[in-house]
Amino acid sequence: MSRRVVVTGGSVVSALGNEWPEIFAALKQKKNKIRYMSEWEKYQGMNTHLACPVDFTPPDFPRKKIRGMGRIALMAITSADNALKDAGLAESPELTAGRCGVAYGSSAGSIDSLLDFYSMLITNTTNKISATTYIKMMPQTCAANISVFYGLTGRLITTNTACTSGSMSIGYAFENIRNGQQDIMLAGGAEELSAADSGVFDVLFSTSTMNDHPELTPKAYDKNRDGLVIGEGAGTLILEEYEHAVARGAKIYAEVAGYGTNTDGTHITQPNKSTMRRAMELALESAGIKPEQMGYVNTHGTATVAGDVAESHATYEVFGGKVPVSTIKNYIGHTLGACGAIEAWTSINMMREGWFAPNINLTEVDPNCAPLDYIMGDGREAKVDYIMSNNFAFGGINTSLIFKRFS
Repeated sequence: MSRRVVVTGGSVVSALGNEWPEIFAALKQKKNKIRYMSEWEKYQGMNTHLACPVDFTPPDFPRKKIRGMGRIALMAITSADNALKDAGLAESPELTAGRCGVAYGSSAGSIDSLLDFYSMLITNTTNKISATTYIKMMPQTCAANISVFYGLTGRLITTNTACTSGSMSIGYAFENIRNGQQDIMLAGGAEELSAADSGVFDVLFSTSTMNDHPELTPKAYDKNRDGLVIGEGAGTLILEEYEHAVARGAKIYAEVAGYGTNTDGTHITQPNKSTMRRAMELALESAGIKPEQMGYVNTHGTATVAGDVAESHATYEVFGGKVPVSTIKNYIGHTLGACGAIEAWTSINMMREGWFAPNINLTEVDPNCAPLDYIMGDGREAKVDYIMSNNFAFGGINTSLIFKRFS
């Protein structure tokens, strides 16, 4: 059995905004949302003081239903709730009928709860541990809380695969519907900002230290880039079997055409060009299309030297230099577990809009990067039938999603 899968709803929590009109307007301004984090000055040895926090206040959810949620799960629930409303499924009995599941991921749970949980080992007391501490800090906190919040009784898939958490969730949700196990899936990823996340990359000399000019970084693919910036947020897509969506008169944003994933098997942190390329090829094979049919590629675009060079050459080996490419990370930083979902939803809407955002801050392409068609200037107006959204993670995990225009 191989069934068609479509996107019938979506929403994000991001520094660009939560709903598409707001995000679209922000992208058109061609300005990033990065800011200087004065509160990080206390961390000795920390070189970067840049990040992209989200101005987030959760909706007035019933307290009893959210008491086991930290900031990360609250962002995920907010995104999921708006996505379900967008899809016309918020009050649907189908959510609890066993044919609706959730696939959701993050790098970790809420950092404050994580610190509370392990404080016992330092202070020799359990006074900071409550009945909900573990629920808030566990890596599956987003998927589990979404499932309980809506009473979902279908499959639960949790993807805690760092920067591919969101995209892998969408891919696994796609496969579950395509293969007949589910009819509807909530899919996405989330991440809350922590100085420790930046610290991980800082000790690897991978963060941007343009602390005096947050508006000019990150600058993926640029000759003068100096590293990534960490952000936060959440993104949720509602995936649905095509006939099921049509039968209930759902609005269809796009079709999920293909998905490819693999692992490098070589190094935990160093990207592998050949397996990146193969992930894209697997997605094309899954979609049953040729490289020349691709209209746009949303790149992972971390603004690290190793990542940019490897990804650009992998993309070039698949598509040549004709396919337009850009990255959303230049606008909101690297949102880690959320980036795959935020970027997929943004790319889908750009395809529907017929306009693709430029690589802001890219002024001089690094000659070590492949000669791709890097979108610059005011963006690119184009009506295309297929788009690809790629993400690559520590652990050598590669994902590639393909979406098809639905009209």
